[in-house]
Amino acid sequence: MEIKVNGQMHTVDVDPDTPVLWVLRDHLNLVGTKFGCGIAQCGACTIHLDGNAIRSCSLPIGQVQGEITTIEGLSENGDHPVQEAWKSLDVPQCGYCQAGQMMTASAFLEKNPNPTDEEIRNVMHGNICRCATYNRIEKAVRLAADNS
Repeated sequence: MEIKVNGQMHTVDVDPDTPVLWVLRDHLNLVGTKFGCGIAQCGACTIHLDGNAIRSCSLPIGQVQGEITTIEGLSENGDHPVQEAWKSLDVPQCGYCQAGQMMTASAFLEKNPNPTDEEIRNVMHGNICRCATYNRIEKAVRLAADNS
């Protein structure tokens, strides 16, 4: 099957029921997308599908229609406004959830470039951070919105 990931076409020989997460990690060696819970509840596996934030652990590759963007494809040099805000505010502690956090934030800001603090909290609510850096995450989303 052929899929477009980060602007490049790839042919993968996998069962159509294989979750996108495992295609990305095991077949394309794009390991920035993390496995967290496997039931689309934590957000560690968040990617973009045609610009929409989705959970890749529960989406079968056979159902993908459109272009996938992973954290590796968010920007060529790590200079997307969300990535810059994360660095500026030193958001991560362990960092495990941060790719999913940034993918959720970047898709949200693309659709809502001037969000309220409540809107930021609501959209980021579904991404779990085991280190509880929620305040820094919220500030980074705000900073990215202000700098975009």
